[in-house]
Amino acid sequence: MKLMQNRWAKCAVVVACMAAVSSCGLVPRSGPNKREIFAGSVQREGDAFIVAVNDRVTRATAVVPALGFSNKFQNASQLGSDTIRPGDVLSLTIWENVDQPLLGPEGQVAAVLEEVQVDGAGFIFVPYAGRIRAAGNTPESIRRVISGKLEEQTPDPQVEVRRVAGDGATVSLVGAIGGQGVYPIERPTRTLSTMLAQAGGVTITPEIAQVTVLRGGQRGQIWLQDLYDNPKLDIALRGGDRILVEADTRAFTALGATGAQSRVNFETKNLSAIEAIAQVGGILPQSGDPTGVFVFRNEAPEISNQVLGRSDLVGAQRMVYVLNLTEPNGMFMARDFVVRDGDTLYVTEAPITSWNKTIAAFTGTLTSADTIGSLGGFN
Repeated sequence: MKLMQNRWAKCAVVVACMAAVSSCGLVPRSGPNKREIFAGSVQREGDAFIVAVNDRVTRATAVVPALGFSNKFQNASQLGSDTIRPGDVLSLTIWENVDQPLLGPEGQVAAVLEEVQVDGAGFIFVPYAGRIRAAGNTPESIRRVISGKLEEQTPDPQVEVRRVAGDGATVSLVGAIGGQGVYPIERPTRTLSTMLAQAGGVTITPEIAQVTVLRGGQRGQIWLQDLYDNPKLDIALRGGDRILVEADTRAFTALGATGAQSRVNFETKNLSAIEAIAQVGGILPQSGDPTGVFVFRNEAPEISNQVLGRSDLVGAQRMVYVLNLTEPNGMFMARDFVVRDGDTLYVTEAPITSWNKTIAAFTGTLTSADTIGSLGGFN
């Protein structure tokens, strides 16, 4: 009887030591447990608001970055394909019905001026016709002006004016584009979507592609998918526009008992908590606790007040949103809760995992039943 009492006493000592090891934080783990997280709540004199996710919370926090073009971008009309601009290059052909023409050698019927540059002020120079305003006019109107001026010096001149090329009606495309470079605005490429197609299209996943247009001091940015879903966003281009196509830079951090612990880029425009968990390999079945899924976030005061039913909060608030996937509607809540840029997704370890680690830490490398039994005094 006394021997049995001694053995039970030694067992109690072992269990007490194991509990001490666990409570002292000597057992390695991936992060805090649920009890420690809840201990940091405002209700317990901490500095974070801990909120269980429900339908009201999902609606209040479902904020997606607002991208779009201003009315000034959307209301700009398409450029006329023949409108001349400073920097354009014109080709002039002039026919004279005389033996000794003003332009060209004797006996030559047509004189060709291959490259006539439109200067920064918008003018061109034509021999015997002088300085002519070209910018803002069409080739046809310039033709009439040149013909009228030459008609005073040669009978019935015939003039042809063609717009060749130039930097006055071009845009530049950079980033995740099939062919980066400078492209002229021509009749088939006067809008954003047609210019992107002309440049070979985007080379990244369309779901995360963002298109930025810089025009002077203005800036507009949209999702590529929205460009094709909303015709109003297919804006008319202007000479000098700079178009940048890049992948979405938003990301969240995954920690704890998940398949990957790292900074993870968004793969869709709207990323739910359940999608974020799946994106990092899910919850580890050996150690993860589906009742302890947390999203840490610095929340704007207007959203914080709405979530908490208050109106007195000022400045960004530390919020911890709690998801319990084992509840009847837990999976639906995780599907509807929107993850945002900069969030930290953390999954706690199951209590049994901590206990197993405590046993392993206490026994060390002792693996045989005889050795463990001797530790408890059973031999």
